[in-house]
Amino acid sequence: MKLALDDRYFPLLLDVVDDGIFTVDPEGRITSFNRAAETITGYNKEEVIGKECSKVFRSDLCDTQCPLRCSIKSGENLRNREVRIHAKDGRQIPMAISTSPLISGHGRLLGGVEVFRDLCHVVDLRRKLDGQYQFEDIVSRNPKMHEIFKILPLVAESDSTILITGPSGSGKELLAKAIHHHGPRRRKPFVAVNCAAIPETLLESELFGYRKGAFTDARRDRLGRIAQAEGGTLFLDEIGDLPGAVQVKLLRFLQERTYEALGANATVRANVRVITATHRDLEAKVAEGTFRKDLYYRLKVLVVALPPLKERAEDIPLLARHFVQRFRQATGKAIEGFSEEAMAAMLRHDFPGNIRELENLVERAFILSDGPLIGLQHLPERLQRKLAAAGRDPSLSGGLVQIEKKAITEALSRNGGNRSRAAQELGIHRTTLLRKMQAYELG
Repeated sequence: MKLALDDRYFPLLLDVVDDGIFTVDPEGRITSFNRAAETITGYNKEEVIGKECSKVFRSDLCDTQCPLRCSIKSGENLRNREVRIHAKDGRQIPMAISTSPLISGHGRLLGGVEVFRDLCHVVDLRRKLDGQYQFEDIVSRNPKMHEIFKILPLVAESDSTILITGPSGSGKELLAKAIHHHGPRRRKPFVAVNCAAIPETLLESELFGYRKGAFTDARRDRLGRIAQAEGGTLFLDEIGDLPGAVQVKLLRFLQERTYEALGANATVRANVRVITATHRDLEAKVAEGTFRKDLYYRLKVLVVALPPLKERAEDIPLLARHFVQRFRQATGKAIEGFSEEAMAAMLRHDFPGNIRELENLVERAFILSDGPLIGLQHLPERLQRKLAAAGRDPSLSGGLVQIEKKAITEALSRNGGNRSRAAQELGIHRTTLLRKMQAYELG
């Protein structure tokens, strides 16, 4: 049913409801913004009227399948889509949104209306029911990861330099962002630099900036990444690949919090927190003389070591479900999870590419699947072959059984024996869980 607008009463109606409501014109510019919307988002009406809603809220659907834009274009209503929007203070807020085209009494398209409800309390409840295995967008049931979760709030409040270690694809940048968003610098920039991706000749100017005339192509002043991160956090990924000359300048910056841009005479003081990460063994690099010992000790004030995914196999169902939910929200595609065979195949894989490989695998399967479940046929052939081999090799099959038994036992324990919630957490149907419990004699 399309909404009919009466100009005399509509503004009054907006302010008497508890849900956030805003309207847009056909081009997506905000035309009204009720009091509840101001309270939830932190924006005043005057700040957003006339702006494109996508530029204000920056939700995870704005650039793909915006529900409000779809409603305006199709003339249909959309109900209770879960998204995340950015509040004025930078926080990501989970929302349930409903959208509808906005039609005048004479049938003219005026734009659209979106109603949104804050789901923060629902998300918090989900985390409590699931055993609090989440920190920001990092999810895990692994005991080592839980120990990291416990210290992260304290680490976030500190201003000390942090070194995050772990193999490629294990989520080091995601962890750095979580630390930033939980700390006092959350409203300031988070600037990431991959030290291995920038040529050695450019890295120094990229970090510290340069002045006009510093070298042949320096036709104007340019701020470096440190200046861009002022007041916030500078994340230096793959710090083990930093060239020797830049190591010296970075050490001075970490000790004195001052630096000089290339071609400049003046020293600049910076208020920046530094988080670094590496998949390399820095102690070995120090021993071989390719990494400065004094810089290494300056970096390792606080060290957080992320385990590889093969050491936290119990997280594979949880992470896979997390990625399915994310892609479902982004695309609107009605996929609920994985078939039993598909999940068994993923549990057999050791994921040398870690979480990044798992995410790419789930995205690929999500694209290929046209039903409610991702099946074995949607996974790469190498995973299908491993599952077939597991069926022939008793040792492989036995290993899978132990992984499944452990995952089921821990899920039941976390959910107080509630089988429906345990099945949901594991990403399988309740009847599948009951059958496996009977087969493994788990009560």
